[in-house]
Amino acid sequence: MEESVKSKDCRGWCSLCLPFLKWWPRVTPTTVRADLIAGLTGAILALPQGVAFATIAGMPPQYGLYAGMVPAIVAALFGSSWQLVSGPTTAASLVLFSSLSKYAVPGSAEYVQLALTLTMMVGLIQLAMGLARLGALVNFISHSVVVGFTAGAALLIATSQLKHFFGIEIPRGGHFHQTVYGVASRWVDFNPYVVAVGLAAMISGLLIRRFLPKVPYMIVAMLVGCGVSFGLSRFVGETDIPMVGALPSSLPPLSSPHFTLSTIRDLTPVALAMTLFALTEAVSIARSLAVKTGQDLDGNQEFVGQGLSNMVGSFFSGYVSTGSFNRSGLNFQAGAKTPLAAIFAGALLMVVVLLVAPYALYLPNGAMAGILFLVAWGLIDFHHIKRILKTSRADSVILVVTFLATLFLELEFAILFGVMLSLLLYLNQTSHPRVLSRVPDPHHPLRTFVTNPSLPECPQLKIVRIDGSLFFGAINHVQEQLRQLFRASSEQKNFLLIFAGVNFVDMAGADFIVDLIKKEQEKGEKLYFCEIKKPVLDALQQGGEWDVLSADTIFELKNEAVAAIFKRLDRDICARCQARIFLECRELPAVRENANA
Repeated sequence: MEESVKSKDCRGWCSLCLPFLKWWPRVTPTTVRADLIAGLTGAILALPQGVAFATIAGMPPQYGLYAGMVPAIVAALFGSSWQLVSGPTTAASLVLFSSLSKYAVPGSAEYVQLALTLTMMVGLIQLAMGLARLGALVNFISHSVVVGFTAGAALLIATSQLKHFFGIEIPRGGHFHQTVYGVASRWVDFNPYVVAVGLAAMISGLLIRRFLPKVPYMIVAMLVGCGVSFGLSRFVGETDIPMVGALPSSLPPLSSPHFTLSTIRDLTPVALAMTLFALTEAVSIARSLAVKTGQDLDGNQEFVGQGLSNMVGSFFSGYVSTGSFNRSGLNFQAGAKTPLAAIFAGALLMVVVLLVAPYALYLPNGAMAGILFLVAWGLIDFHHIKRILKTSRADSVILVVTFLATLFLELEFAILFGVMLSLLLYLNQTSHPRVLSRVPDPHHPLRTFVTNPSLPECPQLKIVRIDGSLFFGAINHVQEQLRQLFRASSEQKNFLLIFAGVNFVDMAGADFIVDLIKKEQEKGEKLYFCEIKKPVLDALQQGGEWDVLSADTIFELKNEAVAAIFKRLDRDICARCQARIFLECRELPAVRENANA
């Protein structure tokens, strides 16, 4: 027996520390070929994306490539998803820039050092959450928060590239409205040649994405931008078109985070916000892919994989990485079968960088700006925005507030603000359980119970259904609703509470029920219960003073409860009653004419 327990524990630790042992048996020569093709496709896509994302993040362009190498390999080895590919993303890059630009000049050595330190902090938090089995926490981040933040981030990305698209200089780090005003006030300084390059890249990318979706539109847009820039310089002469510059054709250099008390104090709020958003992004993508492949996803293991990828990545010049929607979607569409595809993508990206990086010398900033406009447009989820605005007022509030906070507040606080608002609205909703008056439907053959104020009630029995948990935050609301219903039925002395919709009762809820029973008894009224679920019944029994709940007041079914209570009603009142709403009322003699005469 002990050996069996030890063997089970050993398998559990092996599963946590060496999760790739789970999917390794799926690897065959056929899957390797499919994964190799998918990995090569992903490596080619990662080249323009990495440069673009690094530009958004305020990092030197090569760091966007580094973030897609080692972190992608580590996340694939220690994560749970078969198709998820990790790397830099637009949202994470934008949060990084917004958060760190106040402490150092973007692109400087100090800025890069802060980014590496932040990456390590995010990785440590992610790993700790995974080891603590907190994978379910991302479920508390509303989808409306993600949609609103992403839409706001898209606008920020687009506005941050306006200066490159128009070839002007404006100060870095301004808020949304300041950047827009700065660009609008400098319209006389727009460089028409830079604008032409940007438009050429943007339009070509748009056409490729529309009519040839299988062709990497970013690469085509880059080539077109480079071609237009070269043509202008050849036939026009001096065009003053800024270039990205040559990238180092080398493997990721070793690096290390640098922790100080002031750095930890400054970066902790950023690390928490980025951790929440990065994990939500990674797990959401992984889940959507798992649904398509039928995989059983382990959210906690995904936390561990993301944490280790950022921790290791911080030592290989990678800034914060998470699940990449574009690379993961392409990986799935390219036929990836196992995480080997992501491993191939990270390794092959190193080869691609060694061969192609020097040619970034001919890549115009305006072309990158045009590409990033397309990236920003693709981030706005118009379908879900329309759906949320039409269907849910609470989710609409969350979406709009998060969107505006993203535009006008610091990004890390915008994320936390959206999460807190969604939790507050959720708590407000759960603290207001529905308390409904119920009556049998005379038009239904089985007399099912409905809520219809136009239908008559029994003059002696009030039936009430409670839908929601009875916890400390909901007691006052339920108490007030019951008080109003009981007050409106002053002649009714019997009350049946249907608990079919009550799934949880805490100590405060149990005390409330006991107090309610006592108060009704003092007034000479009787309280009955039916359809109480076992966990709720256990909570009531453990709450103390169980003796006030006698066995003859608790019933399993509504029909049993009505039949038993009916026998205890005042027959004189029943004889004069014209409602006759229960099936049991058929046993009563017909109502005499002029009974009150």
